[in-house]
Amino acid sequence: MAQNIRITKATDPLHESRQARLKLVSEGELPQGVLRDEIDASWRRSLGHGLSCLEGERVDLTHDLQLLLDRNRLLIDAATPELEYLVSQQGKGGLIILGDAQANVLAIEGRTEYLKDAGLRDLRPGSCWSEAIRGTNAIGTAVVEGRPTLINCGEHYLDRLSPFSCTSVPLRDPQGRVMGVIDLTREGVMAQPQDNLATLMLAAGNIESRMFGLCYPDQLLLAFHSRPQYLGSAWHGLLALSLDGEVLAANERACELLQMRRDALVGRRSSDLIGERSPQFIARLLQGGISSVQTAKGEFFFRALQVPRHASLGAPAPAARTPAPGKPQVLEELAGRDGRFARALRMARQGLANDLPVLLLGETGTGKEVVARALHQASPRADKPFVAVNCAAIPEGLIESELFGYREGAFTGSRRGGMVGRLMQAHGGTLFLDEIGDMPLALQARLLRVLQERRVAPLGAGEEQEIDVAVICATHRDLRRLVQDKHFREDLYYRINGVSLRLPALRERDDLAGMIGAVLAKFGATDVSLDKDLTELFAGYDWPGNIRQLEMVLRSALAMREAGETVLGLDHLTDSLLDDLTATTRQPGSIRENELELIRAALDRHQGNVSAAADALGISRATLYRKLKQLRG
Repeated sequence: MAQNIRITKATDPLHESRQARLKLVSEGELPQGVLRDEIDASWRRSLGHGLSCLEGERVDLTHDLQLLLDRNRLLIDAATPELEYLVSQQGKGGLIILGDAQANVLAIEGRTEYLKDAGLRDLRPGSCWSEAIRGTNAIGTAVVEGRPTLINCGEHYLDRLSPFSCTSVPLRDPQGRVMGVIDLTREGVMAQPQDNLATLMLAAGNIESRMFGLCYPDQLLLAFHSRPQYLGSAWHGLLALSLDGEVLAANERACELLQMRRDALVGRRSSDLIGERSPQFIARLLQGGISSVQTAKGEFFFRALQVPRHASLGAPAPAARTPAPGKPQVLEELAGRDGRFARALRMARQGLANDLPVLLLGETGTGKEVVARALHQASPRADKPFVAVNCAAIPEGLIESELFGYREGAFTGSRRGGMVGRLMQAHGGTLFLDEIGDMPLALQARLLRVLQERRVAPLGAGEEQEIDVAVICATHRDLRRLVQDKHFREDLYYRINGVSLRLPALRERDDLAGMIGAVLAKFGATDVSLDKDLTELFAGYDWPGNIRQLEMVLRSALAMREAGETVLGLDHLTDSLLDDLTATTRQPGSIRENELELIRAALDRHQGNVSAAADALGISRATLYRKLKQLRG
């Protein structure tokens, strides 16, 4: 009989999974290649738990519900507003389920008449829906895998669940542990799984933000992102800080933005992360509004979401110690003494004024957004909106609705009244698409059509709207190579490449002194200069982080000044910065003196650590730096 069972293709999505289950029952083996990889792995785990895929309801697995609810009170309090919103928006479309870290069901809302149907009668508050008990299901599988999970119609391990589809997103506590899961379950195939996933991810972000406040009610809660418009969104970074600047907790997005593991981030001082002393930084945040901070990882914008009641506003940081940002740079100032770059900027300005798209190319940190803003300010659209979108910073499932917007009811969980997309926000002004090389391929076709026809239709809307925007795109990637590799549309490449402008790396410019002066002026330190040793150290460095890195180093040095100091030297740099600036200093091809050979050998032995090398040589750090000038020729 076992030999008579064949796995065949069918248009019915339930057919293949039913055939797979029959083979599993008759032969005890799961056929290869029938299921998606993640579903196949979950089915094999379910089989390993000794579960039968033809098992019926098991209604005897209910916990003491009140004890379960009491144990998860913080999670329930944080999730309740989102559950209510999701239920009000999704109507009778399905069930909204909240589970805990063990996949125990805490709440079920929505179309509860499903619970009377065969297959779901054991889905109730207090029941456990872990993989070990119920097999592959979005709640239990999301808890096991710790990532968003879609189980489409027919993909559940248990045959009785085949008519249903579900999407789940795990919820993480401030320490990064899975504390629960939020789930949307519907009958039939999920027609728009990305919309459902985007909705649940937004809800999960809001729940996790509330958990920070509930877990750290007496601490400072900060939101941050590299783009100010993303503050308050589901994908901003979150930090819980003590009032003396210690990082107590961070969410997953904070770790991604700062490029640090959570265990390396928690316990650090804010001054270690941003190069600015904690009391000054916190004093500015406590005064409200958004604070911009230049860090080793780039510029970030911070906002205090929660301020402890006992926190003192304190005195604002002195102007001499915390420079205020200057005015936006004028386009002509950006080129400095670089004549070729100045000519390219003039051509870009002229092209933009004549409705040609501008493409900015250059390494990370070369100031592409600064140039884009300056081009906008120099254009006839200067009094209209400048809207920046970082295509690499928005989760792929959300970027379409972010760009094009949506109408109310376009998908489950869409906000009341809908949302105006970034394209329409830029109407009449300039749209800046940063990191366009990272835009998902599927979305490139729709963007191309918008740029060609100058019309855009929000998600869920039949009618199109006229749009008038100047377009500036930027990327650090090789778009021609991406086109060759079929990762970027060739027709879109030619559509955005009206005037191409390559921003020179800092090491390629011959006006470093002018750049340093411009950065100091930006920070309000026009009376500050560099001494000879620091000037030569800067001149011999490769600056892999370009202008962004230069700004961070100078800002850090300014913060280390004592009152009244107007000259920056080596002593104003932290040991870590000194080591970084020396370890990658450009070296000459030959060493002519034994003394210099000894210095290089010492640096090599100590992996570029200047302090350790100086100790080994029996000289001071300052003396070693003076000798290093000779190494640079």
